[in-house]
Amino acid sequence: MRQLDIRRRRLGLRPRTTQLILGERQSLQDVLRLLRSSRLPADRRRLEEKLLRQLIQLRTAELNHINPDWDRKVRQASRRQTSAQAVRRLAQRLPPEDFYLARLLSDHPHVSPAVLARFARHPYAAVRENVARHPRTPVSTLRALARGTRDPLWYLVAFNPSAPEKLRQRLRDRMRRRALRR
Repeated sequence: MRQLDIRRRRLGLRPRTTQLILGERQSLQDVLRLLRSSRLPADRRRLEEKLLRQLIQLRTAELNHINPDWDRKVRQASRRQTSAQAVRRLAQRLPPEDFYLARLLSDHPHVSPAVLARFARHPYAAVRENVARHPRTPVSTLRALARGTRDPLWYLVAFNPSAPEKLRQRLRDRMRRRALRR
């Protein structure tokens, strides 16, 4: 199954996520900043700057195609003073390919337990990891995350102060047993 996913990604059959597109846009913006201080002939520098701006605009349009007004939503999710209601609205309208915004929302201090429970099944590991360590994650969700052994989620649950002490102790015992086997 994993091999099939890798082939699909290489063939472009899987949707590009905002995490990837944002990384591309940031790299292009870095190149544009560096180009401005280069010693290229003025005509060539202007041409390359124009091409880079066009590529940046394409990445921005791609982000907005996935989630309209993407930059504004990311700014809103990045602010710690954003209300719980606003966080819930952003999460309700979140497209599946918007991994970056999901990551921000799953780490927000005002995210609701219900949204965290939903994010516990997100395909992006960083989102699930945020859920495992978030203090507002429901106990039932923490228990479900702790059952798995492949992901480091159970390890993060072991140090989540909101997890019941009995669960945390059981997970710390699991860590000790694993350490002894090595």
